[in-house]
Amino acid sequence: MSSLEALWVQPYDRPGAAVVTGVFDILHVGHVRYLGAVAARGLPLVVGVEDDPRVRAWKGPTRPLNPAAERAEVLAALRFVAGVFIVTGPPEAHGPEDYIDLLAPMSPRALAHTAGDPHAGARAAAAAILGADCWEMEAIPGRSTTRIVNAAGKG
Repeated sequence: MSSLEALWVQPYDRPGAAVVTGVFDILHVGHVRYLGAVAARGLPLVVGVEDDPRVRAWKGPTRPLNPAAERAEVLAALRFVAGVFIVTGPPEAHGPEDYIDLLAPMSPRALAHTAGDPHAGARAAAAAILGADCWEMEAIPGRSTTRIVNAAGKG
């Protein structure tokens, strides 16, 4: 049994969606293009937003800038997003087995990530175990929350 849970903000309870997970701290054009490209492949898009304690443990005490509930609300407002959930659980639960247990009840048809994702291998392994496709999507160069935060700090 996984130590991760999905807290649904915009429920989606049908099998066969494309699922992505991430922080999505400050929604920017890179996120919108990435999520739009996943949705354009024709499956309903379900997005998992990492909760605040998990993000803080991974990115430091100043992150996230926006609370998980608000990040999820913004994502749910995108017309091509069918469902949104918050990934909650201990920060150390980030291996493929944790996400397999979290996502299995959703019966995803695809898991998507951006090119260059350091967890791409684990995501591909999880997709294979779940019987889902693994989609590697093009990253949008120069577009990241970290870049925005760093630029704002120089302002």
